[in-house]
Amino acid sequence: MKAFHGTVIHSLTLGEIEILEDTLLVVADNGRIELVEPRVDRDEVPALLQARGMTTQNQDGDEGNIHYLARTQFLVPGFVDTHNHAPQWGMRGLGQGLHILDWLDRITFPHEARFADPAHARRVYGRCVAGFLQQGVTTASYYGSRHAAATDVLADVCFEQGQRALVGKCNMDRNAPDTYRDADTEESLRDTEACIAHVRAVDPEGRLLQYVLTPRFAITCTPELLRGLGDIAARSKKSANGTTGHDHPEGMAIQTHFNEAEQEMASTRALFPEFRDEVELYAHFGLLTPRTILAHCCYATDSELDRLMRLGCGVAHCPVSNMTVGGGFMAAPVRTFLDRGVPVGLGTDSGGGFSSSMLDAMRQAIVASNAREVQSKGQLKGLTIPEVFHLATLGGAKVCGLQNKVGTLEVGKEFDAILVNADPALPGVMTMVEEEDSLATVFEKFVMTGDDRNIEQVFVRGRLVKS
Repeated sequence: MKAFHGTVIHSLTLGEIEILEDTLLVVADNGRIELVEPRVDRDEVPALLQARGMTTQNQDGDEGNIHYLARTQFLVPGFVDTHNHAPQWGMRGLGQGLHILDWLDRITFPHEARFADPAHARRVYGRCVAGFLQQGVTTASYYGSRHAAATDVLADVCFEQGQRALVGKCNMDRNAPDTYRDADTEESLRDTEACIAHVRAVDPEGRLLQYVLTPRFAITCTPELLRGLGDIAARSKKSANGTTGHDHPEGMAIQTHFNEAEQEMASTRALFPEFRDEVELYAHFGLLTPRTILAHCCYATDSELDRLMRLGCGVAHCPVSNMTVGGGFMAAPVRTFLDRGVPVGLGTDSGGGFSSSMLDAMRQAIVASNAREVQSKGQLKGLTIPEVFHLATLGGAKVCGLQNKVGTLEVGKEFDAILVNADPALPGVMTMVEEEDSLATVFEKFVMTGDDRNIEQVFVRGRLVKS
């Protein structure tokens, strides 16, 4: 058992932050939240826990199981990164300003080709997962490299370090260098099936790991490969029976890049002239479901938005990379997605941008939305701090199909959480907390100016993964 007494902050709906003061939050030994009781005096905590049959003393005989939070400390849900390229951890910040296809050819593909060596993969992925946990990313949807062995290593590292993750081998059987593409469609699908089996073997109950089908994008996939991945998705839906965390009524998760940049969209149209747009293309191959995560979506017509809403697909908004790599003004119309009821979460996109911080993603989402508001002459209102915090937590959980497990700090949810410390005496550059600051003000200062030095502890399923 773990118990916390202090401030709990989370988002239950878009744009609404709930701040619970003097709250007793109890985590059972299975990692689930068992009690959330606001307005409890500190002196009442031991007796209240004992009345519920909970042990308050640790093996040393003190109240080590109870964590009393200071005024400048509070709990928030762990961040959910809905779009991340794990192999790009070591190339972040390189190639900024290049158009997307040039950036892939000159920077990304040569770098990712190095993951043919599993030892290299373990070295980089160990740093990658630890780095994201340090920044409070308790859940990440990862693109691996195109190598099956390296993707297995990524799954192993996530499980070992205790991060909740969707992990997928990148499928790409054309339009990539000879040194970095699947030999043929058959090999790509065979390796995918092997990686699925590995993820299920590492975490049989699906407590932390899920496999996510990962066609990089249509440009690097033949129609036969897209069809084969769609067949795997269809089979997973038929076999889902709810017996483990791997089973889902809508089948296996799927992720790909979608309407990211004008250069990418033009190349896709040239390769698939028979389809009106990318919605029609991916839907034709059975790759658009309520479990599909579409990265970027910087451009979308009304008809595309209507169909995405009906299909239930989610959007991974990556504002940092959208404004630095790709070419042109790539601020996705997030307000339009939200108004249409399309699920939206935030992604760091790792190498595509200059920051791996979800706090930076929140801030850049505000900046990009303000630019969209000006561009639309006020029709698309900019995002607020409560809204971007929702996208980084519960919104991202919905996009990943995990909203019943994580995203808020409610009874029955698994305890994926961040303990924030805004003490001005700590090293860091966060705006100093004043005596007269309300809790809402302290929270706002953290979101807009804090960094990983203010993230004191991180928990996944109740397990301490950063201290």
